[in-house]
Formats: sequence, structure tokens, C-alpha cells
Amino acid sequence: MNRSGTLLLTKKLPGVGKLVSRGTAVDINAGTKYYSKASTKIFRSKYNGSYSNSKKVNWSLALATIAAATVSLTLSPWNASQISNDANINDEKPLISPDEVAKHHTPADCWVVIHDKVYDLTSFIPIHPGGPDIIKSNAGKDVTNIFGPIHAPGVIEKYLPPRCYLGPLESPMPSHLVCDPYTPGESKADIIRKLELRKNLPPLNSLVNLYDFEKLASKILSNQAWAYYSSGAEDEISYRENHSAYRRIFFKPRILVDVSKVDTNTEMLGSKTDVPFYVSATALCKLGNPREGEKDIARGCGQGSTKVPQMISTLASCSVDEIVEAAPSKDQIEWYQVYVNSDRKITKDMIKHVEKLGIKALFVTVDAPSLGRREKDLKIKFLGSDQGAKVMKENPEIVNQDKNDNDSEPANGASRALSKFIDPSLTWNDIMEMRKWTKLPIVIKGVQRVEDVVKAAEVGVNGVVLSNHGGRQLDYSRPPIELLAEAMPILKEKQLDDKLELYVDGGIRRGTDVLKALCLGAKGVGLGRPFLYANSCYGKDGVQRAIEMLTEELEMSMRLLGVTSIKDLSSDLLDLTNLKGRSVNVSKDYLFDNVYRTNTLASFQNGYDDDDDDDD
Repeated sequence: MNRSGTLLLTKKLPGVGKLVSRGTAVDINAGTKYYSKASTKIFRSKYNGSYSNSKKVNWSLALATIAAATVSLTLSPWNASQISNDANINDEKPLISPDEVAKHHTPADCWVVIHDKVYDLTSFIPIHPGGPDIIKSNAGKDVTNIFGPIHAPGVIEKYLPPRCYLGPLESPMPSHLVCDPYTPGESKADIIRKLELRKNLPPLNSLVNLYDFEKLASKILSNQAWAYYSSGAEDEISYRENHSAYRRIFFKPRILVDVSKVDTNTEMLGSKTDVPFYVSATALCKLGNPREGEKDIARGCGQGSTKVPQMISTLASCSVDEIVEAAPSKDQIEWYQVYVNSDRKITKDMIKHVEKLGIKALFVTVDAPSLGRREKDLKIKFLGSDQGAKVMKENPEIVNQDKNDNDSEPANGASRALSKFIDPSLTWNDIMEMRKWTKLPIVIKGVQRVEDVVKAAEVGVNGVVLSNHGGRQLDYSRPPIELLAEAMPILKEKQLDDKLELYVDGGIRRGTDVLKALCLGAKGVGLGRPFLYANSCYGKDGVQRAIEMLTEELEMSMRLLGVTSIKDLSSDLLDLTNLKGRSVNVSKDYLFDNVYRTNTLASFQNGYDDDDDDDD
């Protein structure tokens, strides 16, 4: 399999109405791949596939999910190469029959089929990023429908040692040994309904704000995808405060200013940009857009009249090479978010690699020495473990062989896998050492106190992102916009404000939010979830439309504020009186609430909508 997702077949494989001969190249991402399952055919198809009476169900689209999502560790080809096992699969190995695969169906002897190739995962079970249960419960089966939707081409070759590959599958597995997609907490009726909703998304030009994308995504994404994207840490106080803090800042507009022409152009990290915002790094975009993932974000950032920088995640579900290649222009601004590996050579090599690809800056994540406790995500994960429990109940020999297994707790395997990618021993000395590895601008992402902003300026990094990881790490971390208001005056007092650029993310949903951050001294702002939702619903065109929405709001708000360019913005245009007046419990204003009616959000066409809007 090569980087583009082409699988070179070395055996006969069921195709579309015929057999594909040996040596034929097939794009496993583009075409339609059929799996025999009695009268129902489960298949992988193009992104805008549909459900019809012929019983061809685009399960992968609706349910692009796997247990690895709960720890945000799906590996792309380059990401996976951080584990130094480079499995160059030899397809000259003998064909393996389905009957032989089925014999190896226990945790102590675990074979699986992925894309018509047979692997022995027995030794891999304890370190699987998604925990052991998903593998144990599907031993001896074809797991392509579980594995395929969100793993980039080449993951297996990079992640597994060569000994794990046993050979090509001789013929298709029996239907009862072909796994359905991983669907925790969802019935087939739920799945079909979401497919119908996706077919009836409203016209893109009818959406008017970023909340529209979020509402639609909440209805069409699988339960696990929605839980992963939308979850915050623990009680989600920081997640909610990130946005609420912007509501406590008010404007002091200028009047009688000629605002017939408004310029949103600025410069970030040495690159001229059309607008002062960017797409922040988010993992696992293929959960929502199984076919294209982060590649569609790259396209959406560059295909419209307004170009926006994209920050590419280390934990993306597409390789960085694929994402860069997908950009409409070689001049497109792309940054790379770095999780520092415990093996510094791996990180150093990775930086050299992305530098050659034309990446313009590095954003080193420093707020994740361990994974935050995201309870929505955890609940979905344990709900999904019911599938494994059912299989083990039906196969008592699995329980007997596994009762002394120290890896029976799903989180154990995840934690061990996580340690491969994120080094909890990372210090300021490491940041300074990285300066010697590259000429690219280095920004540290996840700064949450003024003292560290000052130290970053003194150390000599090019910038910091004030961020609490979207409220997904330490709950009760302060809102980044509040920290920005506190940090900028201190930097000016110490004459450090021109030593580095300040960025902020978390909770930004409106052009007015962008404007407030810029007035407080931010060079630019990042948005993550809104672009995830836009990409999940409409792909690259959704991303482009989200950019247009935010740009339109920003331009209008600048006019109404009485400014014509980004350089005109300053804190004297803001009323910060209530910024720090946060409270978890606020007295209810019954009279106001009684007369206020919320704005309506986007609805599906042809009568398809939900009756549970009160729960949104």
C-alpha cells in the first residue's frame, strides 16, 4: 500500500461484479469496496454515499469510529513512524484460507483480516491505543469495517513489525465473520436515520453562523464521533467558560469614522494572511469525514477567495504528506502541531521531514503531559465495551484464557500507547534545544499563566498560544481570553511585547470574539471544533463557508466598531469591567428569560428533523 491509499493486490479479490486480477492497483479510498454479508452488502463508498432499498449501506461514512478515538491516538503513516517498527510487508507469503483465520480466535492466539491481509495481533493486544477489548472481541474475523474508516493508508506497514503480517487472504471471510462497523450505543435504525439526515442536509448557503454546523453535526455524527469532538474535561467548566468569558466583554464603538473600506489582512509568524484567524489542530477528522478527513480542511482553507492557515495535528487521521499535497496551492500557509516524543531523535526527524514539505511554523503542545479525563468520551468507550462482553460471554474459552490478563482494563493499553507519543518529562530546556533543530518559527501551545508567557518571551520562542486545549485537559483552567487581558499589559511593562506573538484559542464562535481578542493584543486566533463540524457535514465546501461566515462577521463588526484595519484595534475599544466576574452559579433573571426567545438554528429539508431540540 502506498501513501496515496493504493493497494497492490497480489491475489484475487471480490470487485464490483467481477474479480480483480493479481497485481491490479486499487484505490481503497476512492472506489466502492463490497463485502459479502448474506443479502446485505456492507461497503465503503464515496463520501456522499447513501442508503437505498438495495440494502447497500454506507456504514463507514456514518460510523467512522474506533476505540482509538477515546485517546486521540489514531496514527497516520508519518505519525506511526514515530514507533520505529517499519513493517515492509512481503506479499509473496502464501495465501491463507478463511477457515485457518477463524481457528485463531482467542486473545492468546489472535488473527484478524484487514483489507484482505491476515495479521497476528496477539503481541499487539496489550499496547493497542484503543485498548485490548476491541481486538479480543473480534479475533478470527475480518475487521476491515472497524479499522478502515479512520486509519490512513500505510498505518499497518509503519506501526506493526513485519512478523505480524502472515499473508494475503485466499478468499472472502464468511459473512458471520465480517465485522460490522464499531457502533457503540446505536441501533441499525439509528444508523439508517442518520444516513437519511445526511442526505437531507440544508443547502450550504442557507447556513448563517457557526452554530448551524454544530447543530447539524450533532444529529448526523455517530455517538462516539460526537462525544469525542464535543467533550470537555470532567464537569466541562473550562470548556463552557472559554466561550462565556467573551460574553463578559463589551465594545466601546467609535462613531463618524469612514469605514467604507475595511482591511482584515495581517501577518502571522512572518506570513501575510487574509484574516487574523486560523484552523487549529484537531485529531481524527476522519471520524466526521471518513473519506477525506484533514485533506478537506486543507482544501477548504485554500479554495476560496479568503485563504486561512491550517495547523496540522500530529494525531491527524491523514498523513502530513497527504494533507500538504491536498492544499490547492503550494503557497498555502500550513503549520504543524508537535507532540514531543520521549525519543527526541524521532521528534527531530519529524521536524526535518515537515520542514522539507514546506511547513511554515511549528506549534509545540505543552499542556498535555497526560490525557484529560473526558467523561462523555469515556462513557461511549465503556458502552462500546458491551460488544466485547457479549462475544466473551458467547465464547467462555476467551474468558478462561484471559482471566489472568493484566491488560483487561481498556485504559491500560491506551495509557501505554500514549506514552509513546507524549513525553511527560518535557521541560523548558527541551524547548530551547529544539531551537537548534530548525529555522522554522517555534510557538508553544497551551500556555495558561502569565508567568509562563513572560518566560517564553525570555527563552526566545516566536510565539505562544494561550490555550487550555479547548477545555479538554485540566478543568477549571482559566479562559484564554482572560489570560490574554492580564498578560499583555505585563509584557508591555517588561518591554517584552515585541519579543513574541500572542495567539489565543478556545470558545471563539463569532467575528466579535475574534475582534475582542485582537483588541487585547492577540496576533491571531484559532478555531478547532467549528471547522470539524463544518468538515463533517459538508467537507471542503463547508470549511470554506465557515471561513466566509467568520470573515463577513469580522468585517461587519470592524465597521460598526469604527475601525478600518487590524492595526487600529486596541484595548481602549473594550469595556473589561466584568471580564473576571465569572461565577458557576448565576441568579436567574426570570422576567428576561420569560420574554426572550432564542434564534432558530438550521433545519433539515423534507421534514427531517428532531423532536428533542430541548436537549440541545
